[in-house]
Amino acid sequence: MRTIVFIEPKAPNLHIFSRFPLPRLGIFILGAIARKKGWEAEVIVEQSQKIDFGKIQHADMVGISTITSTAPRAYAIADKCRSLGVPVMMGGPHVTFLPDEALQHADYVIRGEAEEAFVSFLETWENGKHFSGVPNLSYQVADQSIHNTLKPLSKPLDANPFPDFNLSQFMRKKIGGKITIPVQTSRGCPFHCSFCSVTGMFGKAYRFRSTENIIEELHRYNHKKNSIFFYDDNFTANRKRAKELLQRMIEEKFKFTWSTQVRVDIAKDPELVHLMKEAGCHTLYIGMESVNPRSLKSMKKQQTVDEMAQAIRVLHKQGIRIHGMFVYGFDEDDWHTVKETVRFAKRAKLSSTQFMILTPLPGSEFYERVTCENRIQFRDWSLYDAHHAVFKSNGLSLFELQRAQIFSHSKFYSFMEIIRRALSFAWIDFAIAIYGHKLNRLWQKKNKTFLKVMELLRPKENTKIMIDYREQVLLDDEKAGLAV
Repeated sequence: MRTIVFIEPKAPNLHIFSRFPLPRLGIFILGAIARKKGWEAEVIVEQSQKIDFGKIQHADMVGISTITSTAPRAYAIADKCRSLGVPVMMGGPHVTFLPDEALQHADYVIRGEAEEAFVSFLETWENGKHFSGVPNLSYQVADQSIHNTLKPLSKPLDANPFPDFNLSQFMRKKIGGKITIPVQTSRGCPFHCSFCSVTGMFGKAYRFRSTENIIEELHRYNHKKNSIFFYDDNFTANRKRAKELLQRMIEEKFKFTWSTQVRVDIAKDPELVHLMKEAGCHTLYIGMESVNPRSLKSMKKQQTVDEMAQAIRVLHKQGIRIHGMFVYGFDEDDWHTVKETVRFAKRAKLSSTQFMILTPLPGSEFYERVTCENRIQFRDWSLYDAHHAVFKSNGLSLFELQRAQIFSHSKFYSFMEIIRRALSFAWIDFAIAIYGHKLNRLWQKKNKTFLKVMELLRPKENTKIMIDYREQVLLDDEKAGLAV
């Protein structure tokens, strides 16, 4: 029996969810497809499981999924696998937009949605045919890169198998305890924010799984052992469809607690918010992005600060916690924006926040613009995690942009904020504040070399400096036996 091992590389640095790793779904779906095609499959989530290269060298194929920040790690793993004689396939957002870069390390790259292309690839591989008929596939012939045509996004999402979490040692171990299960009910986004690469991967039109298909998957999980995170970029994009699903969850008497991502426009539909709470929603992740109206307009967010405030009031009234996500670095941002953002988040009594740094991700409109304008300062992909300043903003210097994030987390998760939550007997928010406070301090300690570089660049901020900052990645590679 042929064997394929799928790997999700670990993140190169600390982030707010470091303690609560949630694997991406793609390789679990592909693993289920491989098993249906008669292959033996395994999924390694490196964040929680060490890669056994002694075992991998006996595999027929390795599949690696990567986002931009994990690309250096993914490439190092791919190089190691190929040195053992194992062919490597890569997929995910980063290699979708930079396939030529990926082909320096991998034998094959599947761009965009992978399910149909993967089935075609396996059939071609097994029959020894030429890969020219495999959609979405990139590969090399005589040192020349070949990029097959992307297949239109037309296949119904219900046609995909459910993700097989039993393929992962990490998930099998946790399945006996409390673990959050990722479930995706839709793909795509029509809003096309300038800094986002989602539409490049999944299209501008929403595609939804049927309610019956989702309910069937939810029946596979146990509310006593599992909570649910709906992986949709906007769970309530189609309110009619969302209400139908929520009604069915209530009728089925599911007792899951769950969370998901939404936009602030849900506050315009009180019935929808009520159904979400009744169906078990405990936390909503909302991309508020900025309290600067000019920045919101620049990023094409299509929302206002007043709408953000209204959404917070409506959700708090229903007892739903809010994780607010803000971004610094738009050309319209300045230090006043930073202070106003922190003030807004604290006054709104958000349960938790992420103050992120605008990052030019390949595949986004923003990446294309700052690349053309020669504003990117760092080319090490491991820094592209929204926690490191990598480009020059017109409103905040590189140093100020980095300082803005540290300042904001320090203020929101301050010692006084921890005390306030304790005195309010808000014990969950109290625990979150302690975690956020410690994580912010630990991040600064772990990134002290990078922060020293930022300090050194401070008087030279008008000079274009290209630095390949790889200290932590090289250290991780050495520990994993990947260093050259």
